[in-house]
Amino acid sequence: MKEKIVSIKGMHCASCAINIETKLSKEKSVKDIKVNYATEKATITYDEKLSSIEKLNSLVKEIGYELDINTDDLSKKKVAELRTQRNRLYFLLPFALSLFLYMLYDILSNKVSSLPMIKIDMMILNTILFIISTVTLFVFGNQFIKGLIRFIKGKGADMDTLIGLGTVAAYIYSSTILISSYIKFDLGLPESMYYDSVIIIIGFVLLGKFLETRSKFKTGEAIQKLLNLQAKTALVERDGIEQKVDISEIAIGDILIIKAGTKIPVDGEIISGSGVLDISMLTGEPIPVEKTVGDEILSGSVNKQGYFKFKALKVGSDTMLSTIIRMVEEAQNSKAPIQNLADKVSQVFVPTVLVIAILSLITWIFIGKIYLPFNDALTYGISSFVAVLVIACPCALGLATPTAIIVGVGKGAQAGILIKNAESLEKLYKVDTVIFDKTGTLTNGQPEVSEIIFNKESNLGEDDILSLLYSLEEKSDHPLAIAIQKKAKELKINLKEVNNFKNIDGKGVSGMIDNISYYAGNYKFIDNLGIEANKKEIEKLSLEGKTPILFTNSKKILATVVISDTIKTESKKVINELHSLGIKTVMLTGDNQTVANNISKDLGIDTVYAEVLPNEKANIVKEIQNKGNFVAMIGDGINDAPALAQSNVGIAMATGSDIAIESSDITLLGGNLEKLPKAITLSRKTIVTIKQNLFWAFFYNILGIPLAAGLFYPIWGILLDPAFAGVAMALSSVSVVSNSLRLKLLKI
Repeated sequence: MKEKIVSIKGMHCASCAINIETKLSKEKSVKDIKVNYATEKATITYDEKLSSIEKLNSLVKEIGYELDINTDDLSKKKVAELRTQRNRLYFLLPFALSLFLYMLYDILSNKVSSLPMIKIDMMILNTILFIISTVTLFVFGNQFIKGLIRFIKGKGADMDTLIGLGTVAAYIYSSTILISSYIKFDLGLPESMYYDSVIIIIGFVLLGKFLETRSKFKTGEAIQKLLNLQAKTALVERDGIEQKVDISEIAIGDILIIKAGTKIPVDGEIISGSGVLDISMLTGEPIPVEKTVGDEILSGSVNKQGYFKFKALKVGSDTMLSTIIRMVEEAQNSKAPIQNLADKVSQVFVPTVLVIAILSLITWIFIGKIYLPFNDALTYGISSFVAVLVIACPCALGLATPTAIIVGVGKGAQAGILIKNAESLEKLYKVDTVIFDKTGTLTNGQPEVSEIIFNKESNLGEDDILSLLYSLEEKSDHPLAIAIQKKAKELKINLKEVNNFKNIDGKGVSGMIDNISYYAGNYKFIDNLGIEANKKEIEKLSLEGKTPILFTNSKKILATVVISDTIKTESKKVINELHSLGIKTVMLTGDNQTVANNISKDLGIDTVYAEVLPNEKANIVKEIQNKGNFVAMIGDGINDAPALAQSNVGIAMATGSDIAIESSDITLLGGNLEKLPKAITLSRKTIVTIKQNLFWAFFYNILGIPLAAGLFYPIWGILLDPAFAGVAMALSSVSVVSNSLRLKLLKI
């Protein structure tokens, strides 16, 4: 099976997406098909042995659409499409707007006696409008005529069908009346003409489509910004010579040269030099980070200062940036469960509207003539028929969910929150309990010096003791020694010369400095040397999950270095923010109960499960779920895989691991825990926006259709003119997209 994302030409509404999905889902080779109206793309999973994109494209062409297989210049195509739409509006909109204002004034002048009425020869006006409406319908509105033809051929109905049927009916009726007037033949029909409605409806619908397309173009800016991070060329060192090559020519193992201001083209490891990298677009971290020999660097980062060389380790689609772009695009094209309702409504909406429009026409003719003159009843019937078809277009309904998802996912990506799909975003909204893995999530996940206890009776200053300690430990590559080395570097301690250095496995190290013997190691090592130590204090520290390293000379202990997995600086703030969001917090750890209790007390965590084996974590998650909680589990994405899979939403702390990204529903890039409450806030705001959109889309159609059909005419004398229906329909789509775009302003 192969999954491919392709663009689609010719989509105009939510019903278009349904038509394409229905057509391709009938094909045996297609396992899954998701069409997103907002992005105008389809995600197709199909069997390459049974079919091809070209064959699927031929099937889509049968119902009036086309799969755009070449997506390389997609952005340019969108810009060209916008330009074409804008040029059409330059011609059409002045006529549509002038007629609309004239209609408003005509209505007001009939109601307000102080306003003078505009006297126009209707025969001349309708002749002019006939010419303009002919160009409007058959040149600018040809997509609506094509939609009507597809419907007549039995190839499905969509928004174009409704607009086409309404405007063509209005045009044919008006032309019949106009021609009969010229040839002096009385048909006995109302002389009302609807050329103005044809021009205004098509004009404002195309204006709505232009604004909608431009807005949808803005919703995809996150992807465009990520794409702009990709370098086009790179400096490669081959056979000692600098060469400028296209990024596609870079191979694994190539040595690349990075100067100040240069984008990192591929993932790799620095082999010489150093730099200060801006990684904000990849992880959301605003502060540039220093990178030196041995450090991993990711494509899309920008070297703000410095010069270095690095070896390419991942190229092409395997780089972190490519992975992020692919996942953001897939998430934006996916559907949230909340969208199913809108899809189901859209699926039955168009045929239902056609029935309502026809029934309103028949009702006006046969029942209306009982209370009104036949000519008035027929006029109102035709007006209602056209107005129902126009106002009922389900564009707003089809845009309600995907536009908000696109903006929400893009906003998350810019903040270093990678959301796998729309369903994950919706599920995160429901979370009421967050379960934390301890090591590497709440804590830094590596040994660090948390405390140094100096022996005041040693007759040595603290700086002198640290200098001796660091000099001795600097010779060792043990993880605990590395923690001490890191601390000494932070304190900028000077080194001394060490002689007769020995590394005693499992115990510690020894050596001579200035002809004096020094030792550093665990309690057993020091005790065997005959040096007295406080055993109870050592045991107390051990129970707290800390590792004490004793530093001595041959006579007495000089200092006790306490090494532990320290709590991340942001952890307490994150727990507090989650509590303020009404979310319960739980910690799972394999550490002993004392250690777990101390950490949970420091952070304010609600519930603790300690001494838990890795294979038991998933059972605890299930146990918490069985109590009625909707659970998010946050861990490293690899060791906690069973628990992440069991949770309702799996969240990974990504420290550059593409495995973590692929295995989780949500990934917090850069390993920063502060992104967790931001992700939940983003999810909640996005789902609220979707619900607002759906409410107004449903409300608009529920209110608009009976108003257009004339249901309120007998009560209040209100009847919706087809031209006003066209304006209202266009504005509804624009309002939904604009509401979604407000998410871009959200501060998280």
